Amino acid sequence: MSKCLPKAIGGYFELELPLQRKQPYPNAMGFQSARAAFYALLTEGKPSRVWMPSYICDSMLAPLKATATEIVFYDIDLDLGVSNDVQIEDGDWLLYVNYFGVCTTQEDRLLKRFNSAQLIFDHSQAFFSPPVDCLATIYSPRKFFGVPDGGLLLTSLPVIEPEEIDAGSLARCTHLLKRLDSTPEAGYQDFKNAEETFCDMQPRRLSLLTDRLLTSIDYDACKKQRNTNFHFLHDQLNHLNDLNLDISRIDGPMCYPLLVDDATIRERLLANRVFVPTYWPEVGRRVNPSSFERYLLDKCLPLPCDQRYRQEDMA
Repeated sequence: MSKCLPKAIGGYFELELPLQRKQPYPNAMGFQSARAAFYALLTEGKPSRVWMPSYICDSMLAPLKATATEIVFYDIDLDLGVSNDVQIEDGDWLLYVNYFGVCTTQEDRLLKRFNSAQLIFDHSQAFFSPPVDCLATIYSPRKFFGVPDGGLLLTSLPVIEPEEIDAGSLARCTHLLKRLDSTPEAGYQDFKNAEETFCDMQPRRLSLLTDRLLTSIDYDACKKQRNTNFHFLHDQLNHLNDLNLDISRIDGPMCYPLLVDDATIRERLLANRVFVPTYWPEVGRRVNPSSFERYLLDKCLPLPCDQRYRQEDMA
């Protein structure tokens, strides 16, 4: 729709949404996905090579392959930080994932250890972690809220926001509506179909629909509820957790990551309709079977603690 048209008055109603609120990152550029934002960043910056964690989804490797950028994989340590043997050179970038939204302390260490102008922080799992003074920060709102798509980019590079606006949002809404009208199971195939559309990384501007949805969210309330749920789970489960979490630096996390050596828990949760994802099956193809990344892949349970739930749900 052209923004040059006069505002329409009257006619049928649109979907009823709360009044528009200010977004947390008003200076961010909006793309159709986080990987499209990364693609735009690579196209502008043209690094010699990019250090990537081996514990990451293939979707964030795709922009590197599409731009013929050399990838150097690194390991993470038992604290989810970058291993000590990593040494980046001039012309290199290093991308670090704020895993589960619980790695602010690890990011602080990286800023002291490396040139901040060579660091990219992937906040796809850390929407409420604010950007810091580094090369770039990338966000993926759909990991935190009921929106069909979107990727946000803040960077010191002169990346230009695309002129073409993404027109695929409507087709990606089916699973969102089915979950409201039916069950999560009913919309799961639609969810997978929507995910497949993000393979097209050609950068497009954030859709008008997603932009409006994002301005309808009460971000303060969402963050507060996530914190409440996270701390409840931590109080109950910390004695079982192999991850050492610095809870003083966690604010609005994506989930509660429970790392426990019990192969039966995931299946028991699923049997009780507690849907816990696996991050990320493809990691198994590029890591040593005895590595910490493999242990995370097999044994980490990202327990839901988001704003849809209250203490009785966590219990």
